[in-house]
Amino acid sequence: MDNQFRPQGFAILPLVVKNLLIINGIFFLATIAMDMVWHIDLAQYLGLHYIGASDFRPYQFVTYMFMHGSFAHLFFNMFALWMFGNAIENAWGPKRFLIFYFVCGIGAGLTQELVQYIQFSDIHNFQNVNLGGRIVPVEDYLNMLTTVGASGAVYGILLAFGMMWPNSMIYLYFLIPIKTKWFVLIYGLLELFTGFSSIDNVAHFAHVGGMVFGLLLILYWKNQGNGGNSKFKIKFNKNKSGNGRPKSDWDYNKERHDEDRKTDEILDKISRGGYDSLTKEEKEFLFKQSKKS
Repeated sequence: MDNQFRPQGFAILPLVVKNLLIINGIFFLATIAMDMVWHIDLAQYLGLHYIGASDFRPYQFVTYMFMHGSFAHLFFNMFALWMFGNAIENAWGPKRFLIFYFVCGIGAGLTQELVQYIQFSDIHNFQNVNLGGRIVPVEDYLNMLTTVGASGAVYGILLAFGMMWPNSMIYLYFLIPIKTKWFVLIYGLLELFTGFSSIDNVAHFAHVGGMVFGLLLILYWKNQGNGGNSKFKIKFNKNKSGNGRPKSDWDYNKERHDEDRKTDEILDKISRGGYDSLTKEEKEFLFKQSKKS
């Protein structure tokens, strides 16, 4: 039995992932339409501005996640959301997945604001900024510092997938096989390194922030599932783990999702080659699953 990750098709998307894809697409089309018809830059109002700029509004910590600077920016974010968010929402359920998505996205925005605040803490001592021959007032320059995109939330989802299915194989650039745990680690370190070493228009620290806030939320949920005292405590499941302790919802849902995926793979194998094509292990697994149902 292989251990490759296969995302589900678009026809059977879970509720939150499907609606996030639709809403992001609508916002992108609205951005194009408003610019063409009324010459209004929607990102000026809904993108996340630097907290010290006059155009900054608190609601932008949410709205910036639905704005994208180009079709390629939108496509790759939504592709990753579809590819990895599918499995996570099916394992967690829509409510927890939605909470996780927004915590990662807002956390990424907060991280970006903190980094920018450190970078531009003394800019108010000046009146103008030299942009390579073009002089602009400081206030105008600060309003130009706008962050858009769902990348921070998507990086949090990538982290969650790597923690839940660390040994699943994915294909980097559709060609290079790599386990998700190494994929997540490499991308996280690369974003951290690039954030310190490069000057570009990519919010690298926002990506790292999305992963950090996602990790903190996952650890919080797991702690609540292991006996923490909170009104948000995850209830224990009746099923037992190997050491005799009850499983948390996190572990139970992950196990169920893995079993469902393995069952689907075995049924596909039966449809292609018949029951006799199964290995002894696969037959025993299928028998145990039938007893559960």
